[in-house]
Amino acid sequence: MGIKSFFAKPFARKVVKKHQKSHAQAIQIQENWLKNNLKKAEQTIFGQAYEFDKIRNYLEYKIRVPIAEYEDLKTYIDEMVLGSPNILWPGKPAYFAKTSGTTSGAKYIPISKESMPFHISGARDALLHYVNYSGNSAFLDQKLIFLSGSPALETKHGIPTGRLSGIVNHHVPGYLRSNQLPTYETNCIEDWEEKLEAIVQETMQERMGLISGIPPWVQMYFDRLETLSGQKIGDLFPDFQLFVTGGVNFEPYRQKLMDSIGRDIDVVETYPASEGFIAFQDSTGEEGLLLNVDGGIFFEFVPTDTYFTATPKRLMLSEVQLGVNYALLMSTNAGLWSYSIGDTVKFVSLNPFRIVVTGRIKHFISAFGEHVIAEEAERAMAEALKACPEASLVEFTLAPQVNPSAGELPYHEWLVEFAQAPQDPTKFQAVLEASMNAQNIYYKDLITGKVLQPLKLTILQPNAFIDYMKSQGKLGGQNKVPRLANDRVIADGLGS
Repeated sequence: MGIKSFFAKPFARKVVKKHQKSHAQAIQIQENWLKNNLKKAEQTIFGQAYEFDKIRNYLEYKIRVPIAEYEDLKTYIDEMVLGSPNILWPGKPAYFAKTSGTTSGAKYIPISKESMPFHISGARDALLHYVNYSGNSAFLDQKLIFLSGSPALETKHGIPTGRLSGIVNHHVPGYLRSNQLPTYETNCIEDWEEKLEAIVQETMQERMGLISGIPPWVQMYFDRLETLSGQKIGDLFPDFQLFVTGGVNFEPYRQKLMDSIGRDIDVVETYPASEGFIAFQDSTGEEGLLLNVDGGIFFEFVPTDTYFTATPKRLMLSEVQLGVNYALLMSTNAGLWSYSIGDTVKFVSLNPFRIVVTGRIKHFISAFGEHVIAEEAERAMAEALKACPEASLVEFTLAPQVNPSAGELPYHEWLVEFAQAPQDPTKFQAVLEASMNAQNIYYKDLITGKVLQPLKLTILQPNAFIDYMKSQGKLGGQNKVPRLANDRVIADGLGS
């Protein structure tokens, strides 16, 4: 046992106890973060505009401070990008995390000197919880790879700016630096395919213990390794013990990744965002991710059926219920206030508070009032893959076909790329349809009422999603294909 793995176990026990204590006092801790963040930002432009100094509790906060999406804060953020201090948070941001926007182009999410440590401790604590509940720390003595965005940062009026994963790369703890791959030079390569080839060459002969990244891009890495070596990943890397992932629901990718590895390995799921580190898996025996209640963020939850109304219902942690879909709002120690990050979540435990991500508040199909969400589509896909175990998924998305051929009823089109197609596509399609009918009563009513016809499965050519993402300039990194859309931009781009 190496020195890192040896000392990790007592440190892990200490961190786990800290989180257990935090969740025992979660409501009070959340109220304290709201109070502390408001106090800190009282003299900012935003704090004065919304009279933070007069807010004494959550009720007064939500009366004074409205729900904000990026466009609502863009004027403030634009001033920050130009170098103005004391806008949303005291002083200037330590960083801007640059993300892709749809309506507003690039988005610049502020990260403060106060919030940055929580991005790091969240990822660290996820690993330490794994060490504690599994007893396994040996991977810390092997090489660790983080497939991330480039750590080469540009500056906006003196403020370092780049992808969150690239920013975080600068803060990897020193005790892991000697284990970390790829090299800084390789990680700075912008072209994903060139970067992937360099990563493969750097890592093929190494003793990899941990691999981390978004599943579709890790799968590309695995495919290339397997092509060059002729070996399964688990044979090529016999010390490979832990896969860490985040940003997407892992389950649709699990089978193919495990097939590539050639054996089952442990998986730790995390929920990082540019706005803050939200949650992480703290146990293999429990569903969901542990909400990071003491991470600089005050959370609010809006039932999704009220989000687009004139008076959305806003709840704090003490008011949430199991099994309800909520839009997630965050008020952070980087100066975001009741900020909607666009994700929807559902609580699967209230003691401690654990969540699952169910989709995106604006990514759904409701062309006819059915309001199909990502959680339903992903569950249907999982059931179809289980019913047809020979099938192996690469990626999928779905979109409505509102104007089908003459005489046809409209339908939902599922565009699926398989690594191994089902032997009976008709059966696969039927399982998808049965699952959607069972999960979504509105969808079922539209089918039985002959407003929609049953869904159609379109099997795409190999590399369809890679080619599409490349055509959009979004190949690799933290980019993801939306599961659902109310239009056919992605569907048509995939060549259906």
